[in-house]
Amino acid sequence: MQIQTIQKFIHTSPRKLRLVSDMVRKMEPEKALESLRFTNKAAAGELVKAIQTVLANAKQKGMEKVSFEKIEINEGPKMKRFRAGAKGRAKPYKRRMAHIKIVLTDELRIKKQETRNKLKTKTHNVEKKIGVDDSAVETKLTEGGETESSKK
Repeated sequence: MQIQTIQKFIHTSPRKLRLVSDMVRKMEPEKALESLRFTNKAAAGELVKAIQTVLANAKQKGMEKVSFEKIEINEGPKMKRFRAGAKGRAKPYKRRMAHIKIVLTDELRIKKQETRNKLKTKTHNVEKKIGVDDSAVETKLTEGGETESSKK
């Protein structure tokens, strides 16, 4: 089951929000909230509000163990503004806005992924135990001076 929330028209640049969201993307939502509270970025406050909202939605639906499926930071509209310049000129700039979309999912998918990862690591460990030593193969090639393909 998936729960999502969308926060629109946040007066923070999407670039600044992505910087903070990349830190917490692979964390659990509760741990993400803790780490964001101690992050020295203004964008972290906006992300905390969005995560709290989606966690409240999940709690309302009866989901207890949840994880992030995706955190999207999209560009919103840009407000054109002007700053006074020298000799009566106006210097244009854009006030950027962002949209945050957070999707939470049940813990079941993560457990399936963990078991797949464990299976992959087990086969990797077996290959290490068999132990084909790459350095021994290289020394044999360099001692002879020629490889078998060059003798033909």
